Amino acid sequence: MRIRVIRSGGLLGMTRRAELETSGRPDAAELERLAREVLADTPPGPAAGVPDGYQYTVTVDDDRTVEFSEPGLSDAQSQLVERVLGEGA
Repeated sequence: MRIRVIRSGGLLGMTRRAELETSGRPDAAELERLAREVLADTPPGPAAGVPDGYQYTVTVDDDRTVEFSEPGLSDAQSQLVERVLGEGA
């Protein structure tokens, strides 16, 4: 599974992008579970955020994309973006 995260907005308005391929990773099952949960639990369309908050776009396998904003990220959303942005290329 390929997971792509784009984070935009914030105080400086900078965009950060990262991508992970889960195949062959020891934590693949956990990352894939988080991605499936985020896809299933995030309503379609852009979410209303707050000024200077981050907006996130998560794409899985170039097939399904969801968008969400701060504040109020679910645990799965928070964990997934943190892991992909922290470890992805």
